[in-house]
Amino acid sequence: MEIPAINLKAIVLVHWLLTVWACLFPWLNTSYVLGNVSVLAVGVWAIAQRDSIDAVLMFLIGLAVTILTDIVHFGLYYADTEAHYGSGLFRFSGGMAILSLLLKPVSCFFVYQMYRERGGEYNVNFDLETSVDSRCTTDSADSTLLSRRY
Repeated sequence: MEIPAINLKAIVLVHWLLTVWACLFPWLNTSYVLGNVSVLAVGVWAIAQRDSIDAVLMFLIGLAVTILTDIVHFGLYYADTEAHYGSGLFRFSGGMAILSLLLKPVSCFFVYQMYRERGGEYNVNFDLETSVDSRCTTDSADSTLLSRRY
């Protein structure tokens, strides 16, 4: 079964629209807005650089992190705000924020497919152990690193 190709522009546009609608009523903290808008800015970067693997990977990681932060924000602010302001605008705003949260795992799936299409690996390898320059791990005192002039 072929997975349908979803345009990255559509993903960014839908999440931007849902984020704007979620912020119509001021029930969420500023960190919700800053977190989601910064991830959407990385999404715009991924759109602008069509061949960049890093941009898509950063957008994917940002979406995954905002799933967790959105859950924390909703847990902290939703019940208290609903008890005080049960208005229609709050319900619309909260519904759009929850819809955005529900769509983020689906968006992560499609962004991961784009990551693989752009040449990314199936497993994300941060390779922290070999990121140190191999010249700095010396076994003897007469190393080429010590005798080299910079």
